[in-house]
This record gives sequence, C-alpha cells and structure tokens, in this order.
Amino acid sequence: MSTGRLHRRRVVAAAAALAAVTFAAGWLVVGSASAGTLSGTLYRDPDSQVVRWVAANPNDSRTAVIRDKVASQSQARWMANFNISTIQSEVSSFVGAANAVNQVPVLTSYAIPNRDCGGASAGGAPDLNQYQQWISGYARGLGNRTVIVIMETDALALQTCLSSGEIQQRGQAISTAVQTLKSANPNAKVYLDGGHSAWNSASEQGNRLIGAGVQYADGFFTNVSNFQPTGNEANYGRSIISYLQSRGINGKHQVIDTSRNGGAAGDWCADDNTDRRIGNYPTLNTGDANIDGYLWIKPPGEADGCAYTAGSFQAGLAYSLASSAPYPPAGSPTPTFSSASPSPSRSSASPSASTSPSASTSPSRSTGGGGGACNAAYQTTSAWQGGFQGNVTVTAGSAAISNWTVTWTLANGQSINQLWNGTLTTSGSNVTVRNMSYNGSLAAGASTQFGFTGNGNASTPTLTCTTS
Repeated sequence: MSTGRLHRRRVVAAAAALAAVTFAAGWLVVGSASAGTLSGTLYRDPDSQVVRWVAANPNDSRTAVIRDKVASQSQARWMANFNISTIQSEVSSFVGAANAVNQVPVLTSYAIPNRDCGGASAGGAPDLNQYQQWISGYARGLGNRTVIVIMETDALALQTCLSSGEIQQRGQAISTAVQTLKSANPNAKVYLDGGHSAWNSASEQGNRLIGAGVQYADGFFTNVSNFQPTGNEANYGRSIISYLQSRGINGKHQVIDTSRNGGAAGDWCADDNTDRRIGNYPTLNTGDANIDGYLWIKPPGEADGCAYTAGSFQAGLAYSLASSAPYPPAGSPTPTFSSASPSPSRSSASPSASTSPSASTSPSRSTGGGGGACNAAYQTTSAWQGGFQGNVTVTAGSAAISNWTVTWTLANGQSINQLWNGTLTTSGSNVTVRNMSYNGSLAAGASTQFGFTGNGNASTPTLTCTTS
C-alpha cells in the first residue's frame, strides 16, 4: 500500500456562520436525539500500523496509552495502492474479516488520477479509464453486507490543479464509480468528499458534490485529516444538506472524521504540532439524525507529510494526540435514541445494533485476594441480534504482577469469534484468556483491558483472575 495516504488542507474562511455547540474538554456532548441511518459495531483492523507498533514495542513508555486509546479503536483501511490485479483481493480480504465477526468495516478509495494535486500524497491511477478498471475490481471485493466506503478524499474540495474540463471529467468519473460500487453491493454506504467547515462554502461544496453524483451516494464526509471541531462540522454538514435539498436531492447524510479534532484547529499539518488531540471515539451512535458516524478515517499517529513521510506511523504523534484524552468509554452503556430516520436496506446477515444494547451497569468482578493477586471486571459494550461485544478490565492487587489469566464459562449458545489484547484458548464452553507479551506486567493497582466479540445473547459471566 502506498504511504501517500494523507492529504494537504487549505484553510480558508467558511462562508456560513456556525452556531454554538456545547463541548466538555474538547469532546462533543451528545444530547438526546435520534441517530443516523447506520448501526452496529465498527470493525477494528487487527493489522493496522499502530497495532503492529504496539506489538513490536511492549516496553516503550508510550505503549500503554497508544494501545488503550488508539490501537483499541476502529480506523479506516486505506486502499491507496493502484494495482488493478490486486485491488479485488485487498478489499475482499478486509471486508471478509469484518463480515466474519459481524462488524462494519470502514475503508477508503484513494486512487483518483492526479491525487492530492501532486502534493505530499501524490499518485493514483494514470488515467480515468484505468481508474474505472480499478474501481470495478474494488466493487467485486465488497461482498453483500454493510460496508462504509470513504471515496477519494480531497478529490472534490481540492481542485486548484484542474482545468474546468478536468473538473467535469473527474466529477463524471466519481459518479460512475459510485454507481459501480452500489450496483455491486447495494448495502455499501458510499460517501463523497465534503472538505471541511473552514474550506469551501456549503453551496460551493454542494455544487461539487452534485457534479460528482452525490444523488447516487449515501452522503458526504468531512474533516478527513483536519482538526475542525465536531460542532462546526455538524453545522457545516447541515448547511450542505440544506443546499442539496434546495436542489431536489434529499436523504443524504454526513460522516465526520474525529480522529484528531479534540484540540486546536488551524494549520493543516500535525506532524510537529503538540496542540492536536484525538476527538470523539469512533461510533455509529452519533445522536444526530443527519450524521451516520463519527469515524477515525485518518489513523491517529500517521503523518501528514510535512515533517515525516505521508502515511508513516510515528509513535510520538500518536502519543501526543492521545496522552491527555479520556479513555474510551468501554464500560459505558450506549444511549438509546428514537429512530427519526429510515433504516437502511441491509442483508439479514449484517449486525443490527439493539436500540437498547445490554451494557452491564453492574459488571462482573472476580478477586484473587492477597498481594500479587488480580481481579477482572466484565461489561457488555455493544449488542445486536445474534451477537455482542464484551470488555474485560484486569487489575493487579496490592502487589505488582508479571502475568495474568482470566477464565469463565460461556452461556448456552455463546461462542467467541474474535479477541484482542489477549491470547484465547477455548475448550467446550470453558474460556481461558492469557496476557500478551506487552500487557502482562502490571504495577500494584494498575490495570489493562482486553475485548472480544461473540455470537449468541449477551450475558454477564463470572470471571476468575489468577497469576503465577
């Protein structure tokens, strides 16, 4: 995959005034509102650059923060390598892994000719005919379940290097590509480039979206690789939606990249800026009928291309983004929202999040007792028809430990299909999870977490935590 993943941003004054939004420590406070059109658990890529870095650096002082606040989260897989012969298998492999655990994958297409106007992420297909061949292979790999496709970041917001004829040709090419993807998988959710709230005006961006066939897509994305506050982006998105409606295009939704917008806004590059922070953790429960998801499209810690090679993972960047952010709300119940938007058509095999997920409000705990012992606490973090996701927090007792083992018995009809941050062994209904090399040593009172997805109905198991 090309390292030219991330993209230059030109910050200009937004045309529309933005209304005030309530924030707490840079994090959006979601009110009691209906969610967008998507539901389910977002797929966490087990082979991302940050996951590989965590596995290779267990003793780095930054690892725990990067692991727990960045590597633990769903992030988009960038399909940026222009290779017609391999793109179908690349997409199919990623989507298939997500389907196997009944989760929703997020991936990009990033191969438009003259990508990034020859900037830090230059590349893409040599011409539009070959681009359509690449898209056809991409479409064949999408399967038939719900998948989120972020189509060609910067392709519509950044057009300064194109002639008027080339702009029209690009719009037609993206429109054709959207229809190709939707024809191959009607459950694919495809979003086009909406720039961000401090770039083009809503009417200008809306015109560009119309020229690229947004009527065939599910909506648009904003703030990829940028830092504009979520409230600003939501207001900007509403302005674009209103503009599209004025042009007779209805039913479109927004997704917002919140991977780096929890701190300062401003200049496009974060490679050497310590004022950036991760924003809202990825979720499809947005609390806003116009917004289908808060997603981490730009993976935190991957460089922009000003101080480091674009797309390369830099642990210092990831740590700076995550160090002062709150921990993920793994044990928090998912809010219940009324449904004001129609549910999307989807395969019956796709996950369907419960409108009132069974998050455990009184988690199961097990204590080994005495110095050197450990305890384990379980909570269900998400549930859908036929499946659930659980999180276990392992905490050392009054003395440091060098390893831990957690065991429990599965309820009738349950099975585990994916587990992270631990080594899984099952024997019938008996489950054993042992620490990885990087999270076994815990100081007195310190804790770590592992998570898993399972089939069956969620329940609260009785956990046993032991050390040796």
